[in-house]
Amino acid sequence: MGDLHPLGENLPEECRAFAVELRKLFLGLDISVRRYAVRRHRDPSTISRFLNGTRIPPWEFVFDLFADLAARRGVAATPAAIELVRELHRAAVRTSRSPGHAMEILQIQLADADRDARVSMAHQDALGEALLDRKHRIADLEVRLNQAEAAWATERARADALERGLPGREELIKERDLLRQEVRRLTEELEEVRRRGRLAEERCSVLERQLAMVESQRPAAVPQQEEELGDSQGPAAPRRGTGLRPKILVVDDQQNNLLAMEAVLATLDQQLVTATSGQEALKALLDHDDFAVILLDVQMPEMDGYETAAHIKRRPRNRDIPIIFLTAMGADPEHSSRGYAAGAVDYMAKPFDPWALRAKVSVFTEIFLERRQRRSQGEDPTD
Repeated sequence: MGDLHPLGENLPEECRAFAVELRKLFLGLDISVRRYAVRRHRDPSTISRFLNGTRIPPWEFVFDLFADLAARRGVAATPAAIELVRELHRAAVRTSRSPGHAMEILQIQLADADRDARVSMAHQDALGEALLDRKHRIADLEVRLNQAEAAWATERARADALERGLPGREELIKERDLLRQEVRRLTEELEEVRRRGRLAEERCSVLERQLAMVESQRPAAVPQQEEELGDSQGPAAPRRGTGLRPKILVVDDQQNNLLAMEAVLATLDQQLVTATSGQEALKALLDHDDFAVILLDVQMPEMDGYETAAHIKRRPRNRDIPIIFLTAMGADPEHSSRGYAAGAVDYMAKPFDPWALRAKVSVFTEIFLERRQRRSQGEDPTD
């Protein structure tokens, strides 16, 4: 089509390969970019950037393109063809380091946290109703027991006969005790659900601040080409207050990973403290004060990240330091759930997007600086 822009300059090889396949699919539709944008309710300039490789589209856009192409040709694409494009898309996403990609990652995490919060609220309502029903039943049983006790007191002479004629007292007591046990269990489960709901709401708040920080780095009226080739350092350093620079503890048993994270966080003007094991991390927490955040690798010899986090949270002086887990095991729900259970505030899979990591570190540093400023002014930092 005549309105396709040339491929972007200086594209990574993976992005260029994906853009070429994407253009082949689009050309098969024999339709203009503007007309397709209207059909799919998208911005034409955004689709143009998808097709020239300067921006990686979400997989939903590629899937819609396959569907439209199948409708036009009357033949669906083969699973092998779809998987080929899927692999190219994954490779392009891994090499993309744009603010837009970081925003997509944070938006997905925000959606997950929001879904957890809504599920927790629904579960909380259901447990609340079940708890109220059990309490009503206990109250009813208490009334019946009181009636039985009153009958026995006024008819002491006929106690044996009344006991045989009234509903089984021992059965009522047994049922009441079972219901009380169930009330205790439901109460504990309700408190746990409320706790998870509060954690999910806190994650939503933190992710919204991270999104706002990444979005603030995007020039408002600069062409996409300049945006892609602009500042590659990621989100700017957080607003500084008075006092010493905030400290960031980075824990990883691989020296190459430590060097990579130092390069990503170098321009944030923070004091980085590194450790190659859980024992070194615990010693660093004894030697230094006022860490703003801890970046903790999961897979380490002798003492893994989860065990290290448990030791950190047991120390009163360290239990409030936010921990972000970094792991090469992927973002499997089982691993992330274990990380949050260990006291982490966030969980990122390797290879991580540097924009997203810088945004998260910047937000927790800002929170740390705000608390330190309130402490210096004599205010309660937990308000």
